[in-house]
Formats: sequence, C-alpha cells, structure tokens
Amino acid sequence: MKEKIFSWIDNASPLAVELQTGLTKWPAISPDSGGEGELEKCVFLEAWLKAQGITQLERYDAPDKRAKGGVRPNLIATIPGETKNCLWIISHTDVVPPGEISLWNTDPWTAVEANDPPGHRIIGRGVEDNQQGLTSSVLAALALIKLGLRPRRTIKLLFAADEETGSVLGIAWLLENHNNLFQKDDIALIPDAGDRKGESIEIAEKNLIWARFVVKGAQTHGSRPDLGINAHLAGADLALRLHYGLSEKFGERDSLFEPDYSTFQPTKQEANVPNINTIPGEDVFCMDMRVLPRYPVKAVLVEIDRINAEVAAKHKVTINYSLAQSCESPATQAEAPLVQSLSAAIGEVYGVPTRPIGIGGGTVAAHLRRVGIDCAVWARLCDCAHQPNEYALLENILGDAKVMALLMMR
Repeated sequence: MKEKIFSWIDNASPLAVELQTGLTKWPAISPDSGGEGELEKCVFLEAWLKAQGITQLERYDAPDKRAKGGVRPNLIATIPGETKNCLWIISHTDVVPPGEISLWNTDPWTAVEANDPPGHRIIGRGVEDNQQGLTSSVLAALALIKLGLRPRRTIKLLFAADEETGSVLGIAWLLENHNNLFQKDDIALIPDAGDRKGESIEIAEKNLIWARFVVKGAQTHGSRPDLGINAHLAGADLALRLHYGLSEKFGERDSLFEPDYSTFQPTKQEANVPNINTIPGEDVFCMDMRVLPRYPVKAVLVEIDRINAEVAAKHKVTINYSLAQSCESPATQAEAPLVQSLSAAIGEVYGVPTRPIGIGGGTVAAHLRRVGIDCAVWARLCDCAHQPNEYALLENILGDAKVMALLMMR
C-alpha cells in the first residue's frame, strides 16, 4: 500500500505545479493589508478540487464588507473514513503582500519554475506560505481517492482565510460560529512551520499579546517644556520600563522554545507632531509580547497596569492601552498519539529523527488547542516565507504529501 501511495505522489509533480500555478495567480491579501481577500482564490481552488475528484466541499463565508464579494471564505473538503473522528489538515489561502517589487526577480503573482540549486523550485508569493502545505494535503488526499483507499479517520482539509492577520475571520470565526464542525476526539496537522530537514514538530506556542499604548500630555513650544507635558518623553520611558520590567518579572526560561524566554518588544511608533520644535501632547506606540505559556496573560496585564500607573504619576500624563490581539494556548503533549504517528511517518519518508519544539509565532493551532484538540504544526520548509523571491521545493511538496498520506492511513 505504501509503495503504491508513494508512486502515485511521485508521478503527481505536474499536478503540484498546476495547482501552485493556479493558486499564485490570485493575490489573496487581507483588507487589513490593502487587499481584497481570498474569494477569487477560493473559487479557483473549489473548481480545481472538483475537477480532480474531491467533490464533498463546503464553504463557510465569514462576512467582511471590505473584501471582494463581502466575504472571507473558509473551504472544507471531506474524504470519508472508517470512523467519524476527524484528522484535520489546515492550511490558509491568504498571503502577505509582495513587499518591494524591485527585490523580486520575477512577477510575484506568476508562478515560475527553476531547476537550479537548491533544487526544482516554484517561485512566487505564497508558494511556501502556505500553498506548499495546501498542495501537499491535496496530493495526499488525491492519492487515497485515486487508489481507492479509505483512511482510518475521516479527513477534513480546511483551507482557511485570514491567518496572516490573526485568523479572526478564519479559524476563530469557525470555532465561534460553527463549533459543531470540531469534535473533542479530532486531531489536526497544520503544515505552516518547520525547518529544512523536517525534524521539528511544533507542539506549543507562546502566549501572545499585541498592545497599543496612548500617552497623553500637553503640547507646547519646544523652547518652553515647562508649559507643557512631553508625551513622547513619557512614552519612551514607558516603552523602556515595559521592555525591561516585564522581561525581569517574567524571566524564566524554557528550552522547548527559541528564544527560550518571553519577549516584550516595542514595535510600531505612530507619528506625533510634524515639526521638530513642538513638544507633542500625544504619543502612541505598540508592543509585541510573546510570553512563555507558564505565565497567564492576565498576570502580564496586571504588571502592565502597575508600570503604567508609575509612569503616569512620574510624568503627570494619562495612559490608556488596547489589545489588538491576546491569546493563550495550552501545549500538545509530546507523547500524544498524533505527535508519535507524525514522527514515525516523517522517519519513513525523510529518514530523520524528530524533536518537539515551541515557537513564538502564532498559528491556527493555538485556537484549536484552546478547545481541547491536539495539534501538531509541521512541514519541511526552506524558510523563505514573506521574503522576496519566495519559493517552495517540489521535493518538499511531494515528500510532505507522503507524510500526510501515511498519517491519513494510520
């Protein structure tokens, strides 16, 4: 059986290129990043899957007036198995913008093949993040269908929207509005993070806090700071105290993660006054905080409130903040059957030992783990996501499809 599956996938290279080429044509960028959403890409994918024989398809459209068609589509393909318990393989259809076009050697929205070091590549925006995982999951499912094989669990391929900007209209919307889709005994593979050898299986993610701080003082002339309150000075003090204070307060380490500590980074600074000789009365900045799972988000917010109060009293300013994102995620155990089966399949295909890891980045796994679903995040990647001249190795697409097919049969 395994030999037949592998042979079918090895001969499916033209299908992989065809699907990648078709997907890349549609710039599925979130309205949050200046795009029109995923509708056209989803419509193409749905038609392509039907033509290939995957016909049990359902669309769940999250409303978004900013997007083309007014929706952010989430597409689910079902391949019935011996049991109703499901193995979900979840990829996302949205991509990030191409960035500086002059840094691209080719049109980012036209998939181009190249066969030079590091290997047979497909180049274009989104081909690795996350079209590699999407294409691999489709090839694995097609291999079973074409060979007349019935998987152990029912297979659910979810092609989700909105992952790149927080999954609010993707997996989070599905869990809130269609939570009957997911059962407690389901398991999920998310092919959206990994390394060049395929050794790392992500089983945990840091807790995430994205915060926007607004500091208000009193605007005045640059020569008369005594007549105003410098909000930028207070904001700079606040950013430093948050960075160093939170890092010390929540300073334990965990070797599962890299880096192995919590991070509290000031990031975006919004414009205040347009000229040099005015002391600003308002200062706005953001922070990206990735916190080890042992620290609850609530505990971090309590410490933020304490630091805010100190800075407000010192500088005689008012400080308010809002959360753009805040989420906690329990870990999947390294001994979980999903992780063990995935590790065995990776060994059979790639011949490498695996290791469990945690990451600071966020994937859809965090949302599913919070409702009790074991998740593993894994793929064999070249780690060029979000970069100019993004590419995916054909070898990885086919190899990952073999791993997924083995997982489907176990």
